[in-house]
Amino acid sequence: MTWNWQKKNWPEFIYSPSALNESEELFMLEAGKLLGAFSHIDENNQKELVVEFISEEAMKTSKIEGELLDRESLGISLRRNFGLIADGQKIPPGEKGITEMMVDAYHHFDEPLTRETMFNWHRSLMQGHAHLKDIGSYRTHEDPMQVVSGRPGKWKVHYEAPPSSSVPEEMAAFVDWFNDTSPGGTNSLPALTRAGVTHLYFVSIHPFEDGNGRIGRALSEKALSQSLKQPALVALSHVIEGAKKEYYNQLEATQGGLAINSWLNYFSKTTLEAVNHSQRLTEFLINKTKLYDRIRGQINERQEKVLDCMLKKGAEGWDGGMSAKKYMSITGSPIATTTRDLKQLVELGVFAKTGKLKTTRYWIPFQDPDYGS
Repeated sequence: MTWNWQKKNWPEFIYSPSALNESEELFMLEAGKLLGAFSHIDENNQKELVVEFISEEAMKTSKIEGELLDRESLGISLRRNFGLIADGQKIPPGEKGITEMMVDAYHHFDEPLTRETMFNWHRSLMQGHAHLKDIGSYRTHEDPMQVVSGRPGKWKVHYEAPPSSSVPEEMAAFVDWFNDTSPGGTNSLPALTRAGVTHLYFVSIHPFEDGNGRIGRALSEKALSQSLKQPALVALSHVIEGAKKEYYNQLEATQGGLAINSWLNYFSKTTLEAVNHSQRLTEFLINKTKLYDRIRGQINERQEKVLDCMLKKGAEGWDGGMSAKKYMSITGSPIATTTRDLKQLVELGVFAKTGKLKTTRYWIPFQDPDYGS
């Protein structure tokens, strides 16, 4: 099979510039609403919201690659990076590395892309991966860089990237293209178009031994942020991870040629869905902050523990709601204490109550309204 990078006109991708006009306008509108809501929060709460948002994205972008991270360690690492805490707790290399990369991308989104930027990201991501030959540099191994599935002896090759010897030249061209198509570049592109091509172009080269997907998604978010002139906070990895098979199918479908209308259509829809998710997440995090501020000093340790457990489930809420049985399991409290605690939480407006007797369930009102209906 002839791969896209082997085509005569590589990397001149073929697509209809006007096909995404409506999506481009909608993205700028909805992203503007998201950033507007965020701007009305005070600085300390903004930092807390950014920490929670990046924590979720770090979890998801890693999960896409089959790496499961610890959310608590991520949160500690992020809070340390944003100056919210100063502690000496040891953070595992996976959580520390993805944090370093994403915080750097957040703070320096407006800077031109350089090879050193990507090398630093890769060095952060690959902490603890001593088995790799090339860390913080492009791959140099002579074996073909292939994306495969199956088992030994029966591999299916989904894609083969350019040989290592050509990667420095390919990536120099990629960096020039990325900066040239930025909002201030000589050949600027609309937000969704540029972010979509960025991801496809980068992963087609597959310049690193490992970490290409995570860096590719970070580059797309850098492109979106530059178009918005501030960190985008778009939950791209969250949406991709939720339909990971389609993501890989869409990428694979582009690898044999340079026509990418289908890919850009998929990517734009995914990004718009990601903006909508970010809007819901931001609203949830704002409501969460307001709730804690409102009830501070009014609930006991048991109630706070249960509330924390429920809120950690995010905007979608705890599947099935909170029951008296679950409450007793979490807190170890007897039925009489549990009944009293739950009654008080309802009176404070922390919980909404549905059902009767054994079907009684408790919900946090600003979590998904479909739950408990």
